[in-house]
Amino acid sequence: MRADARRNYERLLGVARSAFAEHGTDASLEDVAKRAGVGIGTLYRHFPNRHALMSAIFQSEVDVLLARSRELLDSAQPCTALVEWLRAIITHTGEYRGVARALMSASHDDSSALAQCSTPMREAGSALLERAQLAGSVRVDVTIGDLMQLTNAIALAAEQAPDDPELADRLLALTLRGLKP
Repeated sequence: MRADARRNYERLLGVARSAFAEHGTDASLEDVAKRAGVGIGTLYRHFPNRHALMSAIFQSEVDVLLARSRELLDSAQPCTALVEWLRAIITHTGEYRGVARALMSASHDDSSALAQCSTPMREAGSALLERAQLAGSVRVDVTIGDLMQLTNAIALAAEQAPDDPELADRLLALTLRGLKP
């Protein structure tokens, strides 16, 4: 990538990250391009659609979650490790209004940039889930797809109730009771 194209790319990411944090993931892409000092065509050359932009923004957070899952694989308490990782996902998803909804819809579209970003997350979660199942702490019929949808649903519910900061933890606790054999 040429130096000027790289600068535009980085500027677009920074402005989009701020816009998504402030206005949610439905923030105007035209406004993002304008605030970054580029045309909308430049934005779409770098990011062909909103999901591609979201994926690029969230990749560093996904990398952190993946690293955390690898650390948790060595935990002496597999179920606790799985719960800690699920809680981290809910926290991450809740940082930007609209992410949970986008992730839920992208989970049914394998061609989506967000769905492609979630593949390594599913693999990491599968390893943690399998350890918890082998330890007898989680029912064997629970799938990582179920857990990823549940974490997104919990994050979405918490997003709709900003005056209740404990809601996500309460909903996760309720969910976890149903995971036990």
